[in-house]
Amino acid sequence: MLYLIATPIGNLADITVRGLKTIEECDYLLCEDTRHSRRLLSHYDLRKPLKSYHKFNEAKREEEIIKDLKSGITIGLLSDAGTPGISDPGGRLVKKCRELALEVCAIPGPCSPIVALVASGLDTTRFQFVGFLPRKKGKLTKILEESLAYPGTTICFESPHRILKSLKVLGDLAPDRKVVVARELTKKFEEYAQGTATELLEKWKTSPPKGEIILMI
Repeated sequence: MLYLIATPIGNLADITVRGLKTIEECDYLLCEDTRHSRRLLSHYDLRKPLKSYHKFNEAKREEEIIKDLKSGITIGLLSDAGTPGISDPGGRLVKKCRELALEVCAIPGPCSPIVALVASGLDTTRFQFVGFLPRKKGKLTKILEESLAYPGTTICFESPHRILKSLKVLGDLAPDRKVVVARELTKKFEEYAQGTATELLEKWKTSPPKGEIILMI
Protein backbone atom coordinates (compact mmCIF):
# COMPACT_ATOMS: atom_id res chain seq x y z
CA MET A 1 0.00 0.00 0.00
CA LEU A 2 1.16 3.51 -0.84
CA TYR A 3 -0.16 6.19 1.49
CA LEU A 4 -0.12 9.86 0.46
CA ILE A 5 0.00 11.64 3.82
CA ALA A 6 -0.85 15.35 4.01
CA THR A 7 1.45 17.24 6.39
CA PRO A 8 1.24 20.69 8.03
CA ILE A 9 1.83 23.72 5.82
CA GLY A 10 3.23 25.66 8.76
CA ASN A 11 1.60 24.93 12.10
CA LEU A 12 2.68 21.45 13.23
CA ALA A 13 -0.61 20.99 15.12
CA ASP A 14 -2.46 20.75 11.80
CA ILE A 15 -1.51 17.15 11.02
CA THR A 16 -4.49 14.83 11.49
CA VAL A 17 -4.82 12.02 14.00
CA ARG A 18 -5.26 9.65 11.06
CA GLY A 19 -2.11 11.03 9.46
CA LEU A 20 -0.06 10.28 12.58
CA LYS A 21 -1.60 6.81 12.90
CA THR A 22 -0.81 6.06 9.25
CA ILE A 23 2.81 7.13 9.67
CA GLU A 24 3.08 4.64 12.54
CA GLU A 25 1.78 1.86 10.26
CA CYS A 26 4.28 2.50 7.45
CA ASP A 27 7.42 0.43 7.03
CA TYR A 28 9.25 3.48 5.73
CA LEU A 29 8.57 6.99 4.49
CA LEU A 30 9.44 8.71 1.22
CA CYS A 31 10.24 12.35 1.96
CA GLU A 32 10.77 15.37 -0.25
CA ASP A 33 13.38 16.49 2.30
CA THR A 34 14.28 13.98 5.01
CA ARG A 35 15.54 16.74 7.32
CA HIS A 36 12.22 18.55 7.11
CA SER A 37 10.19 15.38 7.69
CA ARG A 38 12.42 14.33 10.57
CA ARG A 39 11.49 17.54 12.43
CA LEU A 40 7.81 16.67 12.10
CA LEU A 41 8.32 13.10 13.28
CA SER A 42 10.51 14.21 16.19
CA HIS A 43 7.80 16.67 17.29
CA TYR A 44 5.40 13.72 17.65
CA ASP A 45 8.03 11.29 18.93
CA LEU A 46 7.73 9.05 15.86
CA ARG A 47 10.62 7.03 14.47
CA LYS A 48 10.57 5.62 10.96
CA PRO A 49 13.19 4.97 8.26
CA LEU A 50 13.22 7.91 5.86
CA LYS A 51 14.21 7.87 2.18
CA SER A 52 14.59 10.94 0.00
CA TYR A 53 12.08 11.26 -2.84
CA HIS A 54 12.05 14.51 -4.80
CA LYS A 55 11.76 15.78 -8.35
CA PHE A 56 15.43 15.08 -9.08
CA ASN A 57 15.39 11.40 -8.10
CA GLU A 58 11.77 10.21 -8.40
CA ALA A 59 12.38 8.48 -11.74
CA LYS A 60 15.47 6.71 -10.36
CA ARG A 61 13.63 5.62 -7.20
CA GLU A 62 10.50 4.35 -8.98
CA GLU A 63 11.61 0.78 -9.76
CA GLU A 64 12.76 0.16 -6.18
CA ILE A 65 9.54 1.59 -4.71
CA ILE A 66 7.30 -0.43 -7.03
CA LYS A 67 9.24 -3.59 -6.15
CA ASP A 68 8.71 -2.90 -2.42
CA LEU A 69 5.01 -2.24 -2.90
CA LYS A 70 4.59 -5.48 -4.84
CA SER A 71 6.26 -7.36 -2.01
CA GLY A 72 3.71 -6.04 0.49
CA ILE A 73 5.74 -3.25 2.10
CA THR A 74 3.67 -0.30 3.35
CA ILE A 75 5.09 3.05 2.24
CA GLY A 76 4.11 6.59 3.18
CA LEU A 77 4.83 9.59 0.97
CA LEU A 78 5.35 12.99 2.62
CA SER A 79 5.95 16.32 0.90
CA ASP A 80 7.61 19.11 2.85
CA ALA A 81 4.23 20.77 3.39
CA GLY A 82 0.66 19.99 2.43
CA THR A 83 -0.72 17.26 0.22
CA PRO A 84 1.73 15.18 -1.87
CA GLY A 85 1.28 15.49 -5.63
CA ILE A 86 0.09 19.11 -5.59
CA SER A 87 3.11 20.87 -7.13
CA ASP A 88 5.16 18.32 -5.21
CA PRO A 89 6.50 14.82 -5.98
CA GLY A 90 3.95 12.02 -6.08
CA GLY A 91 1.95 12.28 -9.28
CA ARG A 92 4.32 10.12 -11.32
CA LEU A 93 4.41 7.37 -8.68
CA VAL A 94 0.63 7.32 -8.22
CA LYS A 95 0.12 7.04 -11.98
CA LYS A 96 2.47 4.05 -12.10
CA CYS A 97 0.74 2.40 -9.15
CA ARG A 98 -2.66 2.78 -10.81
CA GLU A 99 -1.32 1.28 -14.03
CA LEU A 100 -0.07 -1.74 -12.07
CA ALA A 101 -3.22 -2.02 -9.91
CA LEU A 102 -1.24 -1.33 -6.73
CA GLU A 103 -3.23 0.16 -3.86
CA VAL A 104 -2.97 3.90 -3.20
CA CYS A 105 -4.70 5.72 -0.35
CA ALA A 106 -4.69 9.50 0.20
CA ILE A 107 -4.81 10.61 3.84
CA PRO A 108 -6.51 14.04 3.71
CA GLY A 109 -5.24 17.09 5.50
CA PRO A 110 -3.70 20.51 4.83
CA CYS A 111 -3.60 21.79 1.24
CA SER A 112 -2.41 25.39 0.94
CA PRO A 113 -4.29 26.33 -2.27
CA ILE A 114 -7.59 25.38 -0.63
CA VAL A 115 -6.71 27.02 2.70
CA ALA A 116 -5.87 30.25 0.86
CA LEU A 117 -8.98 30.15 -1.31
CA VAL A 118 -11.56 29.65 1.43
CA ALA A 119 -10.18 32.55 3.48
CA SER A 120 -9.61 34.90 0.54
CA GLY A 121 -13.12 36.27 0.10
CA LEU A 122 -12.97 35.42 -3.61
CA ASP A 123 -15.39 33.17 -5.50
CA THR A 124 -15.13 29.54 -4.38
CA THR A 125 -17.85 28.04 -6.59
CA ARG A 126 -15.46 27.69 -9.52
CA PHE A 127 -11.68 27.76 -9.28
CA GLN A 128 -8.53 26.47 -10.95
CA PHE A 129 -5.01 25.82 -9.67
CA VAL A 130 -2.12 26.49 -12.05
CA GLY A 131 0.85 25.72 -9.78
CA PHE A 132 3.98 27.87 -9.85
CA LEU A 133 3.92 30.80 -12.25
CA PRO A 134 6.53 30.67 -15.07
CA ARG A 135 9.71 32.67 -14.72
CA LYS A 136 9.96 33.89 -18.32
CA LYS A 137 7.92 37.00 -19.04
CA GLY A 138 6.35 35.65 -22.24
CA LYS A 139 5.04 32.50 -20.57
CA LEU A 140 4.06 34.47 -17.46
CA THR A 141 2.04 36.93 -19.53
CA LYS A 142 0.28 34.09 -21.36
CA ILE A 143 -0.82 32.26 -18.23
CA LEU A 144 -1.96 35.48 -16.56
CA GLU A 145 -4.00 36.36 -19.64
CA GLU A 146 -5.62 32.93 -19.49
CA SER A 147 -6.28 33.38 -15.77
CA LEU A 148 -7.95 36.74 -16.36
CA ALA A 149 -10.26 35.11 -18.91
CA TYR A 150 -11.18 32.23 -16.58
CA PRO A 151 -14.74 32.55 -15.17
CA GLY A 152 -13.74 31.89 -11.58
CA THR A 153 -10.79 32.20 -9.21
CA THR A 154 -7.29 31.23 -10.31
CA ILE A 155 -4.84 30.08 -7.60
CA CYS A 156 -1.08 30.37 -8.24
CA PHE A 157 2.08 29.65 -6.29
CA GLU A 158 4.73 32.35 -6.51
CA SER A 159 8.17 33.02 -5.05
CA PRO A 160 8.71 36.05 -2.80
CA HIS A 161 11.58 36.95 -5.13
CA ARG A 162 9.25 37.16 -8.15
CA ILE A 163 5.89 38.27 -6.78
CA LEU A 164 6.52 41.95 -7.55
CA LYS A 165 7.36 41.11 -11.16
CA SER A 166 4.19 39.06 -11.50
CA LEU A 167 2.08 41.83 -9.96
CA LYS A 168 3.59 44.33 -12.39
CA VAL A 169 2.67 42.18 -15.40
CA LEU A 170 -0.78 41.54 -13.96
CA GLY A 171 -1.31 45.25 -13.27
CA ASP A 172 -0.39 46.11 -16.85
CA LEU A 173 -2.86 43.52 -18.17
CA ALA A 174 -5.78 44.31 -15.85
CA PRO A 175 -5.29 47.39 -13.67
CA ASP A 176 -8.75 47.12 -12.09
CA ARG A 177 -8.92 43.37 -11.39
CA LYS A 178 -9.13 42.41 -7.72
CA VAL A 179 -6.49 40.00 -6.47
CA VAL A 180 -5.58 38.52 -3.11
CA VAL A 181 -2.09 37.53 -1.96
CA ALA A 182 -1.85 35.08 0.94
CA ARG A 183 1.45 34.40 2.62
CA GLU A 184 2.88 32.40 5.50
CA LEU A 185 -0.36 30.45 5.92
CA THR A 186 -0.97 28.99 9.43
CA LYS A 187 2.25 30.61 10.68
CA LYS A 188 2.78 33.51 13.11
CA PHE A 189 2.93 36.18 10.40
CA GLU A 190 0.06 34.90 8.23
CA GLU A 191 -1.31 37.68 6.00
CA TYR A 192 -4.01 38.18 3.39
CA ALA A 193 -3.56 41.32 1.29
CA GLN A 194 -6.25 42.32 -1.20
CA GLY A 195 -6.62 45.03 -3.80
CA THR A 196 -5.60 45.55 -7.40
CA ALA A 197 -2.19 44.34 -8.53
CA THR A 198 -1.08 47.97 -8.78
CA GLU A 199 -2.20 48.71 -5.21
CA LEU A 200 -0.32 45.70 -3.84
CA LEU A 201 2.74 46.63 -5.84
CA GLU A 202 2.66 50.06 -4.22
CA LYS A 203 2.18 48.50 -0.77
CA TRP A 204 5.28 46.33 -1.10
CA LYS A 205 7.54 48.47 -3.29
CA THR A 206 9.93 49.33 -0.44
CA SER A 207 9.55 46.12 1.55
CA PRO A 208 8.72 43.07 -0.59
CA PRO A 209 6.70 40.30 1.10
CA LYS A 210 8.56 37.31 2.49
CA GLY A 211 7.70 33.67 3.00
CA GLU A 212 5.59 31.26 1.00
CA ILE A 213 3.14 33.08 -1.26
CA ILE A 214 -0.13 32.26 -3.00
CA LEU A 215 -1.58 34.66 -5.56
CA MET A 216 -5.30 34.50 -6.31
CA ILE A 217 -6.99 36.28 -9.23
